[in-house]
Amino acid sequence: MKAVRFHMPKVMKVDNVPDPGIEDARDIILKVTSTAICGSDLHIYNGKIPQIENLIVGHEFMGEVVETGKAITNLKKGDRVVVPFPISCGQCFFCQHDLYPHCENSNEKHYGPEGALLDQKGAALFGYTNLYGGYAGGQAEYVRVPFADVGPRKVPDMLTDEQALFLTDIFPTGYIAVDWANLKGGETVVVFGCGPVGIMAQKSAWLKGAGRVIGVDIQPYRLKKAQESANSEVINAAEQDVIQLVRDMTQGRGADVCIDAVGMEADRTILEKALNTIRLQAGTTNVLENCFSAVRRGGVVSVVGVYGSYYDKFPLGQFFDKGLIMRAGQAPVQAYIDTLLKLVEDGKVVLDDIITHKLPLSEAPHAYKIFNNKEDDCVKVVLKP
Repeated sequence: MKAVRFHMPKVMKVDNVPDPGIEDARDIILKVTSTAICGSDLHIYNGKIPQIENLIVGHEFMGEVVETGKAITNLKKGDRVVVPFPISCGQCFFCQHDLYPHCENSNEKHYGPEGALLDQKGAALFGYTNLYGGYAGGQAEYVRVPFADVGPRKVPDMLTDEQALFLTDIFPTGYIAVDWANLKGGETVVVFGCGPVGIMAQKSAWLKGAGRVIGVDIQPYRLKKAQESANSEVINAAEQDVIQLVRDMTQGRGADVCIDAVGMEADRTILEKALNTIRLQAGTTNVLENCFSAVRRGGVVSVVGVYGSYYDKFPLGQFFDKGLIMRAGQAPVQAYIDTLLKLVEDGKVVLDDIITHKLPLSEAPHAYKIFNNKEDDCVKVVLKP
């Protein structure tokens, strides 16, 4: 089969690889009909999260069941399903507490309680380095899905692939960033980052009762997409003083909620890049620091942008003085997907309007390049095997 494989930083290739097979009674084999490139895939592409061996990438995918393991009774050949990105057993302590990205049983070699830099990670993730299980991802013609009695959800015939695909990751991730804030209604929510996750967070803020939603980015085309698809006010951080403007918009207090949907790959100066090398840090905490400044005292900061290392000069004193609440981490997709699928079915949210590029799988290297380099106004790429 054809599959997109990471070879080294900045090098993705479409290779011929063996077809996957059933390895456990709880597996299914999926013929992939749609898959997408996620901002998290760029962390591998850019070498921010280390990967030595070639690896089939991709954790946003859906398709048709072509084979089932003997223990699978909830799915059959021909079913059309969408698959959450965490690989979770459904039976361990964390799965039983709806903390699926912390599953104790899917990441045998590198799981542990520490959450360390190069070991003791959480649950396995599809196509996301050996540290997260080394499982082949879904940017391929076929993929093996472990624990298929827990993760995959059937997709109604009324929905196209594009309408359902983002239930895999970016919609649940954007939604949980808002859900963590426990909105009561009428709050001002500022989302740093108008990429796919950031726009989904903005859509989710409206769903959860926000009174004002503001998107922040430095790319005009992304800001335009946030205005069009999430009906958000926008701030161009390359041209405006975001912190002061947010305070001016909120009677000097700051936003009730700030969401970091960017993570460690935010824009940096040459000096910051040099200091990162000296401190052995991957990327920057610039956006997180902006969230701490832009949020009001007693407010909530949600972090769904990925951070892959330890960081010096974390603003703990500011965090303490302002009495902030912060939540962070991977989305427990399995705990939310049924609710979110119903929202899509009922037409209460539209997901596919962020797609800017639909390309064949064979053009994946080009797709990675334009997405990473922010070329051709690329917000979201869907690949068709």
